[in-house]
Amino acid sequence: MTTLDVSSLGDLRVVHVDAALVVVDKPAGLLSVPGRGDEKQDCVAMRVRAVFADALIVHRLDMATSGLMLLARGAAAQRQMSMAFAQREVRKRYIAVVTGEVTADEGEIDLPLRPDWPNRPLQQVDLAHGKPSLTHYRVLSRDTVSNTSRVELEPLTGRTHQLRVHLLVIGHPILGDRLYAPTDVCARASRLLLHATAIRLHHPSDASMVQLDSRPDF
Repeated sequence: MTTLDVSSLGDLRVVHVDAALVVVDKPAGLLSVPGRGDEKQDCVAMRVRAVFADALIVHRLDMATSGLMLLARGAAAQRQMSMAFAQREVRKRYIAVVTGEVTADEGEIDLPLRPDWPNRPLQQVDLAHGKPSLTHYRVLSRDTVSNTSRVELEPLTGRTHQLRVHLLVIGHPILGDRLYAPTDVCARASRLLLHATAIRLHHPSDASMVQLDSRPDF
């Protein structure tokens, strides 16, 4: 058996690997794909390709978000998985800590989003011209002392910054959110408290169900 040299992965942890898929647990602060400039070349895509040369991006996580991220091995698997994401056949769940005690135990946030062009990369709600954006949330716990809630989130669409904007608009911004949260909320955490905790999909090779989980460190 060939032993893989995973030293190039650094703090990027491989959760699952087979002939068609690689799933990693991304730390907060690491880009998903390369950015502009030499200082922004370190990212999930480059680290994984150093070990699995055929790995291709299917979806992304914000740099500030931690958790599960899937890559496909080879163009055929990438096409299948990209189609599965587009058809909403891949289910993802996130954990977040937000300011305030969320009143309802669960609910939906149905607010269309579009880019805030003068302030890119910010996104904004636009009821007239935004793209449909739907998030289901469930309260896991409430902390009356810190005035926070721990929530599980399932984005039923995949808009940029969807979870961050939806929670902000309903009055519960995510702690540590340096893009959207007020200064006092941002300062309550050293990082964005948002973690991609679970991913569920049909395997591109045989349609078997794959369920992977990752616990947040907050």
